[in-house]
Amino acid sequence: MMYDMGKKDLNRLKVVLAEKKCTNKWLAEQIGKDPATVSKWCTNSAQPNLENLVEIARCLEVDISELIRK
Repeated sequence: MMYDMGKKDLNRLKVVLAEKKCTNKWLAEQIGKDPATVSKWCTNSAQPNLENLVEIARCLEVDISELIRK
């Protein structure tokens, strides 16, 4: 049986971006990633690695726990 552990009803990155009034494109530019990559993170079709999470948290001025909590 296959479980998709990455899928959540709520995507914290998407929520934090909205709270900060930032776009996927802006974040991609800030961290040097392709906008399509950030879009995949926001739709849970891919997950950022720890290094990217640290950079995202720095750019958004949030604690990394804000990005990974349920």
